[in-house]
Amino acid sequence: MGVDRVVAPADGSAPVLLAVTGGIAAYRACEVVRALVKAEIGVQVAMTDAARRFVGETTFAGLSRRSVLTDDPDPSGPIYPHLDAARAARVMAVVPASANSLAKLAHGIADSVVTESALALAGRLLVAPAMNHRMWLHPATQANVRLLEERGALIVGPDAGQLAEGEEGPGRLAQPDEIAQAIRMLLGDGSLLGKKVLVTAGGTREPLDSVRFLGNRSSGKMGVALANEALARGAEVTTILSNTQVRPFGGRQIDAPTAADLAAVCATEAPAADIILMAAAVADFRPAEAQTTKRARSEAWDLRLEPTEDVLAGIAANRRSGQTIVGFAAEDSEDVERARAKLVRKGVDLVVLNDISQPGQGFDADDNAVVLVGEASETRVERAPKPEVAIAVLDRVEALAG
Repeated sequence: MGVDRVVAPADGSAPVLLAVTGGIAAYRACEVVRALVKAEIGVQVAMTDAARRFVGETTFAGLSRRSVLTDDPDPSGPIYPHLDAARAARVMAVVPASANSLAKLAHGIADSVVTESALALAGRLLVAPAMNHRMWLHPATQANVRLLEERGALIVGPDAGQLAEGEEGPGRLAQPDEIAQAIRMLLGDGSLLGKKVLVTAGGTREPLDSVRFLGNRSSGKMGVALANEALARGAEVTTILSNTQVRPFGGRQIDAPTAADLAAVCATEAPAADIILMAAAVADFRPAEAQTTKRARSEAWDLRLEPTEDVLAGIAANRRSGQTIVGFAAEDSEDVERARAKLVRKGVDLVVLNDISQPGQGFDADDNAVVLVGEASETRVERAPKPEVAIAVLDRVEALAG
């Protein structure tokens, strides 16, 4: 299907109504529009007057390839533009959603083209909050979010980190690629409809005593990006999370903090999965004897380690016909032959090789660069945000799965 026919259909309708409200993060809504248009999804943008102080409607008109709805309607245009847009939209995404807009959405205040459209919406509502961390954590804002969730809205974010005003905490807009993934999921017409996908994410921690552990720097961002992309493609996704600060925006989620926990959950969940993406960094060793109480600093400590279960090899050894299994290899160099040896040794279909020696990518970073290593070929994915890398991985997985 061509881009022009999807983005600018003859009847002027768009499956996504993207509403931009006031806040410094409004400029990042441009990236969401760009991602949707790239995916051949039609977008109608609506803006509050406050949003127009940050980004002009001409920018969104150029990106979306259609006029923008504002509170200064075109006299020669439709009489009820907000009703037409809301009727056509299968998903309305509010990006960014300010604290003020969250309150209005929760309580049905219709004083702008955005809030009027929300009241008339027949499709699904997605809200991506962005604001100061104190505003986000205020009980009134949290109550408004809960109310929207109870009515079926999907809340994406916010992320934690440095905010525009220089403070730190939860309140940053979620990554635009993640928001676009969530919109695609709500549209519900992806290439993995009917498929069951199992994803592991994060890094296991092996207890030394009641407060200390052996672990690694995996944040879980890559695994969560894979889970989100599978959800966006319509799959039924189960994500097993090991000590992550991030979570997918949907699907079943199971916590498994240690290698033994992960192995046990995988043994239960893997047989039903069509696609298995083992992105978690699993500890190779654990203490032979872990204390149940805190060890005193003054005590001598002779630490003896024992190997943990090889979770990936165990899953591959018990695979059923038709499953596609993907392993991950975090290395200090781009050693393709070592990754290919792992592929053969573990008995999997693909290994995603991640060079963690490069700054700003891999463990605990927003970007990644990988090599997709098959039995007789490899595909290099250049450095990009992890949601974009997840697209490349799943494109290859779909080709393998047939």
